[in-house]
Amino acid sequence: MIRPLAALLLVAQAGAALAQVPLATPAGAPVRCLPVRSIRQTVVRDDRTIDFFMAARGQVYRNVLPAACPELGFERAFSYETSLSVLCDVDIVTVFRQGGPLRRGASCGLGPFQPVTLAR
Repeated sequence: MIRPLAALLLVAQAGAALAQVPLATPAGAPVRCLPVRSIRQTVVRDDRTIDFFMAARGQVYRNVLPAACPELGFERAFSYETSLSVLCDVDIVTVFRQGGPLRRGASCGLGPFQPVTLAR
């Protein structure tokens, strides 16, 4: 049984996590792949959302994973492997668990890359 105070804390934490995902307006058609060399930075927003900031100023692609990736939003760190020079919607990301020795977490598939304009 969950005590009312504990339930309130869980809801507050979930709401705080949702608040960290800025609204995004689509800015074109989704693409299947991004050139790895052009990815400047990634920001994990939650267990399903990763924003890819490109070398071209102001260009951002949002990837919403088809399913939640356990601990991705908590750890906010992932890796990927590709034999090509592009990261595609068929590729897999693996969560890195931080704190202590580096450990691998869940591996999850990417979705399409949607160009977006982020709300300020």
